[in-house]
Amino acid sequence: MQRWATFDCYGTLIDWNGGIRAELERLFGDDEEEIDGLLARYHELEPELERDGKLSYREVMTEAMRRLGAPQGEESGLADSLPGWEPFPETINALTECRERGWKLAILSNSDKDLIEASKERIGVPIDETVVASEIHSYKPNLMHWLEFYARTLADKRAHVHVGASNFHDIGPASKLRIRSVWVNRLNEHAITDPTIEIEDLYELGQVLDDLMPES
Repeated sequence: MQRWATFDCYGTLIDWNGGIRAELERLFGDDEEEIDGLLARYHELEPELERDGKLSYREVMTEAMRRLGAPQGEESGLADSLPGWEPFPETINALTECRERGWKLAILSNSDKDLIEASKERIGVPIDETVVASEIHSYKPNLMHWLEFYARTLADKRAHVHVGASNFHDIGPASKLRIRSVWVNRLNEHAITDPTIEIEDLYELGQVLDDLMPES
């Protein structure tokens, strides 16, 4: 049975907060308290704008920045900056090791095709399947990403683990679908849904996945 590991991208593989913070600092200055507040507000606005699935992710980011008070003409800067956002230090080695251990890899992302392709190129590790919100007109935590993944790959739930940094976007839906999950709790948050296992980063991910589902 083929083993599949699916991943959230931004916040799990790519430094999402780092990318957003850099753009906020460019536009609003480097007052740490102010930037922390703007970043927190951004994270409230994004799911509100994604709720009905009508906006592309680029449009979501642009409208969120407009509501945060970005200067006129600068509202699209955050979306424009996304292709340059960096992977976390351990991402590339972790994904490479997972492939070497026999796992097939997929990304399920609340983003657009062109944006995720730029991020995959930056990561540089082959990804076997990718589902993005702009293709299915639905954003996580809705379940459409997973349903589309199963339709495309015919993966068996019994041989599938989902890896994500967001309780809200990823671990909750995985729990609803009764999929094994790995919560990458980079921010030392409190769980709102119980993952199968919780880790701080991806450094030991290959072994964690093998422990959850040994190769048959």
